[in-house]
Amino acid sequence: MVAAIVKPGRIAYIAGMAVRDIIIHPDPRLKKVCAPVEEVDERIRRLADDMLETMYAAPGIGLAAPQIGVTRRLIVMDCAGKDEPPRPHVLVNPEIVWRSEETNVHEEGCLSIPGEYAEVERPAEVRVRYLDRDGQAQERHFTGLEATCVQHEIDHVNGRLFIDYLSPVRRRLITEKMKKLKRERARGKAKAAG
Repeated sequence: MVAAIVKPGRIAYIAGMAVRDIIIHPDPRLKKVCAPVEEVDERIRRLADDMLETMYAAPGIGLAAPQIGVTRRLIVMDCAGKDEPPRPHVLVNPEIVWRSEETNVHEEGCLSIPGEYAEVERPAEVRVRYLDRDGQAQERHFTGLEATCVQHEIDHVNGRLFIDYLSPVRRRLITEKMKKLKRERARGKAKAAG
């Protein structure tokens, strides 16, 4: 059993980044197909750094820009093991250009759907074309947990959540739990402010 998006024990690797608030489902921004990044400039690099900081602080192994309210095609991920050095990846305008016929099933979770996990079947291997944090075109082959993670995050920039792979009944139950969680958090913030 592997949690594809949540991993404890990671810390930020670059000083000066900011932790952003993660949007909780349901939220219309999580269902939008994101616009491409026009140019990889300092603003996009700062956004990617903030996303990495947010992902590590959560803690998680992947994060897409719409999860912090930015509807652009940008994802970050780091599937390094707990005792391994960080291996952060920044993928701008990622696009899957090849999928294996062989599939894997991983138990996935999502920082925008905290505490909920489900088994999702996806291609075991994918090849992804993207721009790196310097705006250079790259193509990379992903396998194992990294393949699951990159597909999960690319789904986010396409307006799709891992619960969209589940039955309608299970999706509704999870959505109702998230609505309740959002209400509880709003009450907690109001109580703290008052």
